[in-house]
Amino acid sequence: MIRSHVLICGGTGCTSSGSMKLQTILEQELANRGLTDEIKIVKTGCFGLCEHGPVMIVYPDGTFYSRVQPEDIAEIVEEHLLKGRVVTRLAYTDTGDAEAKADELPSLNDTAFYRSQQRIALRNCGVINPEVIDEYIAMDGYKALGKVLTEMKPEEVIDIITKSGLRGRGGAGFPTGRKWAFAAATPGEIKYVCCNADEGDPGAFMDRSVLEGDPHAVIEAMTIAGYAIGAHQGYVYVRAEYPIAIERLRIAIEQAKEYGLLGKNIFGSGFDFELDLRFGAGAFVCGEETALMTSIEGERGEPRPRPPFPAVKGLFGKPTVLNNVETYANIPLIINNGVEWFNSIGTETSKGTKVFALVGKVNNTGLVEVPMGTPLRTIIEEIGGGIPNGKKFKAAQTGGPSGGCIPAHLIDTPIDYENLLSIGSMMGSGGLIVMDEDTCMVDIAKFFLEFTVDESCGKCTACRIGTKRLLQILEKITSGNGTMEDLDTLEELAAHIKTTALCGLGQTAPNPILSTLRYFRDEYIAHIVDKRCPAGVCKALLSYVIDEEKCKGCTACARKCPVNAITGSVKNPHVIDTAKCIKCGACVETCRFDAIYKK
Repeated sequence: MIRSHVLICGGTGCTSSGSMKLQTILEQELANRGLTDEIKIVKTGCFGLCEHGPVMIVYPDGTFYSRVQPEDIAEIVEEHLLKGRVVTRLAYTDTGDAEAKADELPSLNDTAFYRSQQRIALRNCGVINPEVIDEYIAMDGYKALGKVLTEMKPEEVIDIITKSGLRGRGGAGFPTGRKWAFAAATPGEIKYVCCNADEGDPGAFMDRSVLEGDPHAVIEAMTIAGYAIGAHQGYVYVRAEYPIAIERLRIAIEQAKEYGLLGKNIFGSGFDFELDLRFGAGAFVCGEETALMTSIEGERGEPRPRPPFPAVKGLFGKPTVLNNVETYANIPLIINNGVEWFNSIGTETSKGTKVFALVGKVNNTGLVEVPMGTPLRTIIEEIGGGIPNGKKFKAAQTGGPSGGCIPAHLIDTPIDYENLLSIGSMMGSGGLIVMDEDTCMVDIAKFFLEFTVDESCGKCTACRIGTKRLLQILEKITSGNGTMEDLDTLEELAAHIKTTALCGLGQTAPNPILSTLRYFRDEYIAHIVDKRCPAGVCKALLSYVIDEEKCKGCTACARKCPVNAITGSVKNPHVIDTAKCIKCGACVETCRFDAIYKK
C-alpha cells in the first residue's frame, strides 16, 4: 500500500541541476530499505520555483525540499520517509513573506510564491507524471474533448471560446474565438490546426514548461480546435532545442492514439484528427505565424504579407488556425468549467490568467501564473521575493525584444494587454525580466537590438537595414561618441521601422529603444553629454580608481592586473594608469578592503 508520494521535478531546469540523478539514487535507497511498495516516486513537470532546484515534494504532508543534492537523499529517506521528521535544513524558505517565521514551514499553497498565483495553464505541471496518460485522465483530461465531440456542434464550441474572452497568449492578444470563427467560415475541405511552440524570447520558457509538464492538455485542445473549424490534421511546431518537451509530446501522441483519442472516429463521433510534430531550427522569426507555416512547408522561414491572413489562406494555402501552447492549455478548462467561470478571472478586457517566466534580478526566478490585472509589484515583491542583495528595483522588461521597459514608478501597474500597451510595453509571450539599479538601460536597449539584428530574416529593408542602423547608433552612444542629434535620429528611424516592416519582429523591434528613451532619457544624456554610464556598465565610459584612504598597499591588485596598469610600493597607496587599464575588473574582485571602485 502506498503511504507517501515523492514528486521530483523532471523539467529542463531541475534536470540540468541533476534531478534525474536524485531519482535514481532515491529508487536505490528505497529498494535497499524495502520501501518500494510503500513510497511511490512521481516524475513531474516544472513546479515553478526554478531558482531553488532541484526540488522535490513529499505528500501527503506537502513538504517542499529545495536544492536537494545526492548526499541528502539518504537523510530524507531515514528521517522523513521512515521516521516522519521533516529535514528542516532542506525545506523551502519563504523569501517573499516578511511575516514568515523561521521555525514555521507553511504548506506550499500558503507561501508567498504560490499564494497570489492561480494556476490554469499550469494546473497539472508539477502535479502529474506527463508521460502517463492515465494521470492526465484522472485530472479530468480528455473530458472536454469527449463533451465537445458527443454533445456539441462546432459552432457551439466556437461560441463558448468567443464568449470566454480568451485572447491569444503568444503576443498580440487577438481573440481566440474570433480567429477560430474566421477559419470555420472559410470554405474548404482541407484545413489545419497549428501550435506555435517556437518560443524564442530571451529568458522565456513558459511554453516549454507546459509541454514538458502537461503535453496532453495541448493535444486535447488542438483536437477540439480541429473539430471546431473542420480540420483533420494538426502540427506542433516546436524548437529542436527542447528535447524533453519533444520526447514527452511524442509519448503523449502515441498514448492518445492507443487510447483512441487521436486518429480515426474519436469517441465514436465520426471525427478524425491526426497530429504531427515539426521542428524549428532556432530562428526567432519563425515565431511569427506566416514564417512558422512557411517553415512547416519546408521552405526558409520568412514572413508573408498579410492579408490574406492564415485563417483564410495559411498552411499549404489552406485555412489554418494557429495558437500558442499557453492559449491551447486554457481550452479544456473553459469547456469543462464554462464561460462564466473564465469571465470571473482577470479584467474586463483581459480574461483569465497569464504565465510569466520571471527571471533577472529577483530572488525567486521561475515560472508563475497570475490573474490578468495583477500588479507588477505583487509579481516582483511577493511572488518573486524582491530584489537580491538589498538592491533597488529599476525596471522590468515584458514582451522580450518586442516589448518595453517598465520603470520603478510604474510598479503598481496592473498587468494586462491594454495597460502594458499604454505604458509603451506589451504582453508578448510572457517573458518578464527584472532589472536592478546596476542595470544600464542604454545597454539593455542595445542588447535587445543585437538580438533582433541577428534574428532578422532580412526579407524587408526596414528590418534588415533599419535595425542595424539603430544598433550602430546605440553602439556609438555606449562607446562615448554619441551626440544629442542621435536621440532624434533614433526616434525618427524607430517610427519608420514600426510602420514599414513586413512582420511583427520588425514592427516591434524599436520598442526597447522607445521605452527606454521615454523613461530613462537621462541615462542616454549622461552617456552623451557627461561621457558617463550611471550604472557603471558600459566599459568605454568607465574608469577604475583606488581610494588612497582605504588602500593598504597589500599589492594584491597589482599582482592580479593582467596588463600591469597598477603601480605602488608595499604598504603605500597604489595608483591605476587609466591609459593601460583594460577595465576587466580583476582588481575590484581581488581587493579585500573595498578600496577600488568604478567611476
